[in-house]
Amino acid sequence: MLDISGQGFGFVHECEMRALLLPCGPLTDWTGFAASWNDLHVDEYLADRGRFRKRRYAVYEASPDLAITRQPHQPHHQRVEYNTLFGGVERWFEPVTAAVGDSVTLHTILRFCQATFGALAPSVGRWHIEVHQFRIEAQPGAAGHPTPEGVHRDGVDFVLVLLVARTNIASGTTTVHDLTGRELGSFTLTEPLDAALLDDARVAHGVTPVTPIDPAVPAHRDVLVVTFRRL
Repeated sequence: MLDISGQGFGFVHECEMRALLLPCGPLTDWTGFAASWNDLHVDEYLADRGRFRKRRYAVYEASPDLAITRQPHQPHHQRVEYNTLFGGVERWFEPVTAAVGDSVTLHTILRFCQATFGALAPSVGRWHIEVHQFRIEAQPGAAGHPTPEGVHRDGVDFVLVLLVARTNIASGTTTVHDLTGRELGSFTLTEPLDAALLDDARVAHGVTPVTPIDPAVPAHRDVLVVTFRRL
């Protein structure tokens, strides 16, 4: 079991992450799961009408009997104190497809989160879970911004950021900060299944802009973000 209670965050390499996921289920449909990032929709809510971010979104609930159940499609909402760019707005995104939402891989990841975050908050019986598929695209002369809101907290209890693919990009370094703004650490997700886990009440995070290595070739960073908030 991974424990981030000490410093409030953890960076997990792909090989260790595979071992941590294994008790929670298989990844037998990973290839199709990862390919689904080619079918995301442009995020229409970016403040400058930027077109570099694509996404899909879904909500689940984890119950005391450990069941994880998808909920009706609903808007994503953050308070302004957590997101100065997009807070206070009900943002409707295209839903995660049924094939991805029911996939073996996604449910293995959700069970891992339930076990890991549940161990950090054993008194919590029910969790509100949000699943975000993100693709950040980089163009020649136009960097892609994984966190256009800057260093921030998500306004939840815990966060998993899992790399799905990294294609022809430079940078994209994650930085983690305490609540005074002091940097606690930095790392770059480079291999599929590299992951960051965050105690959102204790630390803030950001990701540096990504740029194309070869401007003639498509460049993007695909991540799965899962957040857990106690109900």
